[in-house]
Amino acid sequence: MTRSNPNLDETACGVYIISATPFSDDGALDYTSLDRLIDFYLDQGVHGLTLLGVMGEAPKLSSEEQGQFMHHALRRVNGRRPVIVGVSNSGIDNLVVLSREAMDAGAAGVMVSGIPGLKTDEQVYRYFSQVIHALGPEIPVCLQDYPPTTTVYLCPGHRKLSSLRRAPETEGVRRVSILSGNGGLYMPQELRRGADGVMTGFAFPGLLVSMYEMFMADQADDAEDLYDIYLPLIRHEQQFGLGLALRKETLRRQGVLASAKSRDPGPSLDQDDLEELQCLFDRLLLKLKTTDHPIPEGLNG
Repeated sequence: MTRSNPNLDETACGVYIISATPFSDDGALDYTSLDRLIDFYLDQGVHGLTLLGVMGEAPKLSSEEQGQFMHHALRRVNGRRPVIVGVSNSGIDNLVVLSREAMDAGAAGVMVSGIPGLKTDEQVYRYFSQVIHALGPEIPVCLQDYPPTTTVYLCPGHRKLSSLRRAPETEGVRRVSILSGNGGLYMPQELRRGADGVMTGFAFPGLLVSMYEMFMADQADDAEDLYDIYLPLIRHEQQFGLGLALRKETLRRQGVLASAKSRDPGPSLDQDDLEELQCLFDRLLLKLKTTDHPIPEGLNG
């Protein structure tokens, strides 16, 4: 595949959606749904995609499956957006192998998280120094900060974001791109503090894109008004242990995934959960009907 997008660098901005990994009801990878999912994300206007992240259930895939999934998704994207591939691995040699395979297949960069056991700033710095040295200067790296899974804390809180954004002036270091996460839960505040965009898997990516574009057009207050309409669902997705199932069910209801299956051990929704989600959809639908914003597919059940 010929790469038509430049490699990831400090100018990265916008909405980098973290892709789900579709499975059939029997737990096998569902490549037909993957094609629909990629097309859906692109049609929603995302600025980039991230594969094999925490939301992508990467640890539940074998090395062979990770490679097959990555190649299939990159072929489907076909250079239309930059793609970052999660390559975190407890073994640096394995991490390097997958990273090189990803870049050769057309990825714009790789994403690496800390490994459990890194407690001090010195340990974190030493680990990522080893990783970046092993990867070499030709492979761009996105550092992933997701303590609920890794137990490694890199950049906690909004104050840290502000500090990093001011660092080129206060400490003489080069500017880096900051794509916030947190499920989009603090997106307006993070953009106001200087984040370059967001990297998350919220199941209505069009909302994230609209918000980002409104912020860039100096319509921050209007963007936050729109955000407030979706906030109950954004918050609902943040339930620990259930968020992935909620996102997959939402994507299923939008006609994107054939199944909301997560690989075992993984979350699933019971009848009470489904009714609760539908109630939130109904409330969102009523609110959107009072605005001129588009109504996403799937809100009517």
